[in-house]
Amino acid sequence: MIKAALALALLVLPSMALAQTQQPYAGLEQRPVKALSEQQVADLKAGRGMGLALPAELNGYPGPSHALEHADALGLTAAQRQRTQALFDAMKSEAVPVGERLIEQETELDQLFAARGITPASLRTVTEEIGATQARLREAHLKYHLAMMDVLTTGQVEKYRALRGYGTGAGQTNHPHRRN
Repeated sequence: MIKAALALALLVLPSMALAQTQQPYAGLEQRPVKALSEQQVADLKAGRGMGLALPAELNGYPGPSHALEHADALGLTAAQRQRTQALFDAMKSEAVPVGERLIEQETELDQLFAARGITPASLRTVTEEIGATQARLREAHLKYHLAMMDVLTTGQVEKYRALRGYGTGAGQTNHPHRRN
């Protein structure tokens, strides 16, 4: 009896695991906006970066949010703190409405599919608009990393990289936008 139960378990468990791996979207149909997780919606509404500025961040262009987090360790002057805070505030005030627009557009796309009202023409229009909004959102984050190069010294940028746990590598020195 135990052998039969064990044999049955050995047959059923792999098939259950296989069924789960073959259904990676199961449960996502319950999301209010199918293309966005609750965390992504919250991040968009809050103006968080969501990794959109990784090309800047990982290539030696600090972001204002993380520079503020490490302000003491970076030895930011009062003027640098003020300028960094202003950049962060500007980034957030720019990113939040763009993020909210992206949520609206993704909701519209979802609703078109749900209502079976999608056409090739409307699909093209909506996805092009979403792409343009995504580009604006990404630019809104990246440009503030670029602006930080006029705020921090070379030494502070190097310290930032170390504080964030980034190794040194190609492309990390001689930035044309870096102040000394």
